[in-house]
Amino acid sequence: MDPGLTELLETEQYSLRAPAKEALLLGALNRLTAHHRRRCPEYARILDAAYPGLCEASSIADVPYLPVALFKWVQLKSVDDVDVFKVMTSSGTTSSAVSRIYLDVETATAQTRALASIVTHYLGKKRRPMLIIDHPGVIKDRKEVSARGAGILGMMSYGRDHLYALDADMQVDRAAVDSWLASHAGEELLIFGFTFMVWEYFYEILRENGLDLSRATLVHSGGWKKLADRAVSKETFRTGLSRAFGLTRVHDFYGMVEQVGSVFFECPAGYFHPPNFADVLIRDPRTWRPAAIGDKGVVEVVSLLPLSYPGHALLTEDIAVVEGVDDCECGRMGKRFRVNGRVPKAEIRGCSDTYEHRD
Repeated sequence: MDPGLTELLETEQYSLRAPAKEALLLGALNRLTAHHRRRCPEYARILDAAYPGLCEASSIADVPYLPVALFKWVQLKSVDDVDVFKVMTSSGTTSSAVSRIYLDVETATAQTRALASIVTHYLGKKRRPMLIIDHPGVIKDRKEVSARGAGILGMMSYGRDHLYALDADMQVDRAAVDSWLASHAGEELLIFGFTFMVWEYFYEILRENGLDLSRATLVHSGGWKKLADRAVSKETFRTGLSRAFGLTRVHDFYGMVEQVGSVFFECPAGYFHPPNFADVLIRDPRTWRPAAIGDKGVVEVVSLLPLSYPGHALLTEDIAVVEGVDDCECGRMGKRFRVNGRVPKAEIRGCSDTYEHRD
């Protein structure tokens, strides 16, 4: 593991001001670029074609980046086949290709450590009884895992006495949920699910049921495009959960299978924050240079976690705006940003945008 990554994992998350953080990230990102260039011939050819005469980047904005969709069409890995521990696949529409992300043990371990440093920062270290708004079949194959499955497996470590709220037909098992809640009366609870599924398959079914989830914390992500099409805003989502269940502690997070572990949790002030070992840049789509604070653009995510594949700098298909740096009212350092949606005509590819039985 790169010493820069080790240092950033061991430092208290969100404690570094932007200039100090960027200096640590830059050196490690340059080392990752060189590593992947040596180990991944396809990546080396891309760099030779797109970045002729490439030298070490002098800023994070100058680190060579790949479009995230490239992982759907090109096999990009920096480890031998025998060292592939797990393959992660993205979710998309039924007809689309999916990204395939190859992990070795070192990368998977780094991702686990990274996720732990984020989740425990927000939830504490005590494991809570955990309700999963999904069905158990989504993680039936531990060797090749979908984005939904990856999210569930990643969060399960922070819960105990796990209960899947849905069956394979996406129907709520009300008796099981009621029994589980009764068995954990008075305890702090953890709920995890993908945003659209929480709304359609849980909230809309049980909102008149009188469930008391006031002791729970919900962690959710993905599916906002589909909810927006139904005029369900973030405010509507939060208000609905609060009124129906007394559920007020809600954390959205931004992330993708192409950089599993580098998740950006939403703080109480309503902003996403990059952890120490990752960052976001907003690029002006007219020039592809970094946009000014307050200006919308295309999201680029950088992370030190991708050791087994060249995914350390990725241009996404999302639109966002950095609202400020080192100035969030929640006290967390670094950038604070909001995601505004998808690039026009970009494919819906969130973890929960399409419910498919094949998951």
